[in-house]
Amino acid sequence: MATMQRARSRTLAAATRLDRLWRASPPLTAVGILMLLVAVASLVGMVVDPRIITGAPAWLKPFKFAISTTIYSLTLAWIFQWLPDRPRVRRIVGWTTAIVFVLEVAIIDVQAWRGTTSHFNVSTPLDATLFSIMGVAIMVQTLTSVAVAVALWRQRFTDRTLGWALRLGMTLTIIGAMTGPLMTRPTADQLARVRAGGGMPTVGAHTVGGVDGGPGAPMTGWSRAHGDLRVPHFIGLHAIQVLALIAIGLRQWRRPEPVRVGAMLAAAAGYASLFVLLLWEALRGHSIVPAL
Repeated sequence: MATMQRARSRTLAAATRLDRLWRASPPLTAVGILMLLVAVASLVGMVVDPRIITGAPAWLKPFKFAISTTIYSLTLAWIFQWLPDRPRVRRIVGWTTAIVFVLEVAIIDVQAWRGTTSHFNVSTPLDATLFSIMGVAIMVQTLTSVAVAVALWRQRFTDRTLGWALRLGMTLTIIGAMTGPLMTRPTADQLARVRAGGGMPTVGAHTVGGVDGGPGAPMTGWSRAHGDLRVPHFIGLHAIQVLALIAIGLRQWRRPEPVRVGAMLAAAAGYASLFVLLLWEALRGHSIVPAL
């Protein structure tokens, strides 16, 4: 009986949290749930589909992007709870983010189904068009999210520690997203191929100092032999979740508020330094997970 009561209590608590997210942003909450289902479908795809694309299971990238968009969508809906006086920002950013995420993951899944890459692929007019659509869409989403960062900087928080976590976390997340265009630059090998009279089936790469598809770390696929721009990109994108979790953890630290705020600022500075260091190492062509 006690076990059943605990289970019911947890279910009720989860339903309450979901209701709060839905009230804050229906489109983001709906997309978060949808992408969770897409992630499950991608796991099934990895089991039943043996194909390999650039050295990784065909459905691994769709799985990773579905999980990432689930986390980001629900996090942004959660943040909107602290912006009750910004209905226009919540509406515009919420709908823009939801539409872009559905479009991006749909293209990634279609390309996986076709057995080809979604990113950097310009080998055919269709592939080039799909890659361009993803690039423009995600840039629009990133730019609209600046409105959330501005609103957070203007918002007054009773919990100052959380306030600083959300302000700095969202700012770092936007900066992390801005590293994406670094991957779309033609590499030296791609430019040399064009000068030699060849075509350019791919433009850009996430690997620095080597070609995409080499030995990678489990699940992430981060290059073990060369620099990989996905590392700082990932760390930057998830700054908002990490700093928010630190702020929530600091609530349990029985110290005066100025001390907790100072700890939060130190954590944010450390996280930003980590991001800069990883970006520098990636651009130098150094792997953070070198082959043993």
